[in-house]
Amino acid sequence: MTRLLYMDSIDACYARSFEATVQEARPDWLLLDQTLFYPLGGGQNWDTGTLETEDGAVLAVSEVTKRGPVKHVVGADHGLEAGARLRGTIDWDRRHAHMRMHTAQHLVSGIAYELFGGARTVGNQIHHDRSRIDLNPVRFTPEMLSDLAAAANAEVRAARPVEAVTMTRGEVNALMPEDRTNMDLLPKSVQELRVIRIGDDLDLCPCAGTHVRNTREIGEIEILRTKGKGKGTQRVEYTLDGLGDA
Repeated sequence: MTRLLYMDSIDACYARSFEATVQEARPDWLLLDQTLFYPLGGGQNWDTGTLETEDGAVLAVSEVTKRGPVKHVVGADHGLEAGARLRGTIDWDRRHAHMRMHTAQHLVSGIAYELFGGARTVGNQIHHDRSRIDLNPVRFTPEMLSDLAAAANAEVRAARPVEAVTMTRGEVNALMPEDRTNMDLLPKSVQELRVIRIGDDLDLCPCAGTHVRNTREIGEIEILRTKGKGKGTQRVEYTLDGLGDA
């Protein structure tokens, strides 16, 4: 099993390079003993970057998946075998954009739940330039969207700390309703969780994604548009200051 180095702490999300050993080599992908590359999952897009061999050959990592093992897609004819040593480097601009976007999603989701009568997050998609959150049940007016953006950006300016902590299912449930944390969607067998906590429980949610250390690092959140997705679900699309083409 591949050790996911970014899971260790919020600080670990800022690491940019690592050493690893190839555990399995296939024509177009590699399985490593450990990695900083985030694989597609939990609504967050994958990291890209490079893997450098001991003889100086550089392989571009175009995709990272976790359907079973963590596969680093590097293209055919890499010539590597199990046991080879590599140095990995992630594309920091892409990683940092995902970190900012993902923490923004947690912040907006937590505030939306409090402002709009328990509107819970039922889906999200984190990209480097713009992202989206699906909320239910809610029907946004322009005034509601303005209030949501204002409240979220106030918390950005307040520079709330963000941390990754390990908590039990019971500890999380004692602090937050299960529908807010989506705990009710996790298998009952999962008892110990990596949890992202913003401020003094401004938001508290199980998550395996990458995040920034402080809400100020998110930058200004701009809500771009909303779209009805049926049965009381509305999609909120947003970008951040310095990201996207909006």
